[in-house]
Amino acid sequence: MSDLMIYDTKSQQKRTFVPIDPKKIGIYVCGITVYDLCHIGHARTMLAFDVIVRYLKHKYGASNVRFVRNITDIDDKIINRAIENKEEPIALAERFIHEMHNDAEALSLLTPDEEPRATQYMPQMLNLIQRLVDKGYAYPAANGDVYYKVRAYKDYGSLAKRSLDDLQVGARIEANEAKYDPLDFVLWKAAKPGEPSWESPWGEGRPGWHLECSAMSMDLLGETFDIHGGGFDLIFPHHENECAQSSAASGKEFANNWMHVGFLQINKDKMSKSSGNFVTIQQILQEVTPEELRYFVLSGHYRSPLEYTLEQVQNAKQPLLRLYTALHNVAPGAQAATDNEYTQRFYTAMDDDFNTPEALAVLFDLAREVNKTKDPALAAQLQNLGGILGLLQNSPAQVLGSVNVNNLDSQIQELITARNQARQAKNWPEADKIRDQLKGMGVTIDDTAGGSQVKVGSKE
Repeated sequence: MSDLMIYDTKSQQKRTFVPIDPKKIGIYVCGITVYDLCHIGHARTMLAFDVIVRYLKHKYGASNVRFVRNITDIDDKIINRAIENKEEPIALAERFIHEMHNDAEALSLLTPDEEPRATQYMPQMLNLIQRLVDKGYAYPAANGDVYYKVRAYKDYGSLAKRSLDDLQVGARIEANEAKYDPLDFVLWKAAKPGEPSWESPWGEGRPGWHLECSAMSMDLLGETFDIHGGGFDLIFPHHENECAQSSAASGKEFANNWMHVGFLQINKDKMSKSSGNFVTIQQILQEVTPEELRYFVLSGHYRSPLEYTLEQVQNAKQPLLRLYTALHNVAPGAQAATDNEYTQRFYTAMDDDFNTPEALAVLFDLAREVNKTKDPALAAQLQNLGGILGLLQNSPAQVLGSVNVNNLDSQIQELITARNQARQAKNWPEADKIRDQLKGMGVTIDDTAGGSQVKVGSKE
């Protein structure tokens, strides 16, 4: 394999990935704030990092990669939703954690090596706040909150590439005057009546959102670790604030590489719960299979915006059928081919900042070779390389047998109609050409005295 190149948000360039310790690679991904069902914008981020972690484990060894994804189980959004529902915040969070785990299982996501929850890390968070106060980067305010002093950290804005002057112009002045500066952000929130709270040196309260990830990641992966990731919307202010408080406390670089997944858009807008502009994972999985959703996500590069329509996701069915048809017609052998152009091209694509669209193109070239040579070793290679992306691990017979021919997409229906017209006109070359085209899409046609019989995924 070649060197792995990763686009780093902070430096804004692709760089050779150099692990701090190749046997202890640490990756931390910001997880879900559990106040509602996960939507497919979350699915995009989770699936993108699922493939990234799968490839890291494949390249460096599964036991050498430690994947941490947190759960925010106490937050303003959780408390507000609980009030709306007349439900205890902790009970609401537990309910949606259960739903999130069901979604993750349905999507065949790798289970994180660690899945810390904010409410489990109060001692570490309080310790981090105290370090920042002691070093002059934070201060207790008159209202009982503790704030981070943004101007005390000279590199603030270096991740998001925002200057303090620009931030000052756009800053929202809060009604209270507890802050030294409008840019300062909260580390500890003083308790309010009826809200969950914990004891601290500054009084009863709860942590600010930005604080949790710093405390959890540094506790589990060290004060400096290899990769920190999340959705593009987290760059500012969440990850910027994490950088500032973590590096200020430790005096070290927080994360060596920052990775961010592009927005999933619906109607040209970012998909989000707060705007009501979203489709839940559970809703989309009533329309398509989990593998089709995964294929749709991987068809775009993780850093690029991806436009969602139901039709776009449904279009993933046909390419998957083509790949599964190759595996159905040529059963994978016990030994997979490895040292050939397909493996090298696949690794080259993935080593180029996890270029999944290019990796998928390699799978289709390999599938054509499988169809041509009928080589079981190449079929096994196709299945193995697909597995690195979390694809092609289902039974080909079951996948192909589940297709309802009456519901084939319009393209296939049009091809079948065009072939029938060619046969009626006795244009046999054209009819044979369309028949071969359909076969490549996982559809075979048997011409009998009683008429043409359409079959999906059938061996000839």
